[in-house]
Amino acid sequence: MAVFPRPVARLIDALERLPGVGPKSAQRLALWLLREPPERTRALAEALVGALDQVQLCEVCGHFSEGTRCSVCDDPQRDASVLCVVADARDLLAIEETRGFHGRYHVLGGLLSPADGVGPDELNIAGLRERLAVGGVGEVIVALNPTPEGDTTANYLARVLRGSGVRLTRPALGLPVGGDLNYADRVTIERALEGRREM
Repeated sequence: MAVFPRPVARLIDALERLPGVGPKSAQRLALWLLREPPERTRALAEALVGALDQVQLCEVCGHFSEGTRCSVCDDPQRDASVLCVVADARDLLAIEETRGFHGRYHVLGGLLSPADGVGPDELNIAGLRERLAVGGVGEVIVALNPTPEGDTTANYLARVLRGSGVRLTRPALGLPVGGDLNYADRVTIERALEGRREM
């Protein structure tokens, strides 16, 4: 095994902690960064430090923000009566890219996963309950991935929010546009049939 100077080994170790980056990828990234012109690598480091110093979580929804409130929560054109609950910022951005949702969001900051030590107290569920207690929300769309963790979290939220007086919904699941029934699995077809709508 190659022996690197201590600073390079520390860089490789730090990169390896990133999600989806294994030992070989971390080594390749570290060596690439060290071969780049110093001004490019410094610009990357400054962007990272700047984001750490200037970005915080929105006090209302939990999304990333430069101030105390994010741009979605500050937008008076958004429908405050419809709240879309998502696991993280990536899901929020995916929904925003459709340009079809005009309500507001609530970011949980993850999904329930007892195996990973993530329980209700680690998620932004208390903030959601506080928002609903204030009033003005008529529907909560629980837009969590259809995975075991997403379904567990959705079921937990349904139990916790039952009796809050708001309508609880989940996005329809089913066949993708351009999909072929012959290649869809049984659960996908079943959910597509359950989520059918009028033509």
